Amino acid sequence: MSYLLIGNISALICNDCIEPLANARIRIYLPDNRYQEEPQANGIFNDMKPLSAKEVLMKADRLLAETSLDEKGNFCLSWEEVHLFTEPLELDLCLDQMPGRNGSRQPRNFHLSKLVLHWKRNSNGYVGAYAYVIPAVTWHNIYSHAGAWVITGVVKNHLGGEGQPHLKVEAYNALTGRLLGRAATNEEGRYYLHFSRQQVVRGMGPFIIPGLKNLGPDFFFKLYKHDLLLWEEDERISQSRERRDVAPCSNINIIYRPSRVRRASSQIGNWFSEMITLTVIRKKKSDKYRLLTSPSLF
Repeated sequence: MSYLLIGNISALICNDCIEPLANARIRIYLPDNRYQEEPQANGIFNDMKPLSAKEVLMKADRLLAETSLDEKGNFCLSWEEVHLFTEPLELDLCLDQMPGRNGSRQPRNFHLSKLVLHWKRNSNGYVGAYAYVIPAVTWHNIYSHAGAWVITGVVKNHLGGEGQPHLKVEAYNALTGRLLGRAATNEEGRYYLHFSRQQVVRGMGPFIIPGLKNLGPDFFFKLYKHDLLLWEEDERISQSRERRDVAPCSNINIIYRPSRVRRASSQIGNWFSEMITLTVIRKKKSDKYRLLTSPSLF
């Protein structure tokens, strides 16, 4: 008999926003009969337990199956029957890199749970499912230790309605004016913007600003549509509470007002400037013409 396990592993950025764990790896281990008295995990709501490299190495001989998660955090793995379906299995997670491929790159291993999965019998063997959502506090700490940030939110027009898809969002460090990161909004108008500590300190020299809790930047947004600037914030917004020293995991919605008045004013200003220039040129030509044709000169 063969076993097929499908599932999903994601993390809470905030209470109402989930980030899939793209490219993470899930490992399935056979039970360790030496520690049967150890209490088993009860459900999917237990906090993850960090594992050292030594702990991972010591259980390598019990590894049953391993696979990588796709961009949505989904996984599918199978193995041949080498244990009883009533036996508990151990599930571990490995983050070789943070989502968005930012932050320090190093293996981060965690024990998810030890539990008896609910298997369903079919003609080919047993099929089971497993899902885990990393709590927001735990995910925040992982991001912090990795020196990485994720900012998410929904982009909406000030007139209301649904989120705006296919827009480009850029975030800028207000202190240096440098680009922190860019992202595109999905069909629901949500963006996921990732950047690392290297991008935060770039251009700031060796100075450390005292009083920062998260060591995050003060920042402001720009929006683009078809590579044309649609809207940009006043840099002074970076001094507001939600934009200063941004936390590693933050949810910030963007409500924008297209700068039509500003663009129109700019066009009118350019038109006036061109008219003044043309008037001056024409006046000079007219004066020159009158000077050349004046009777007093002949």
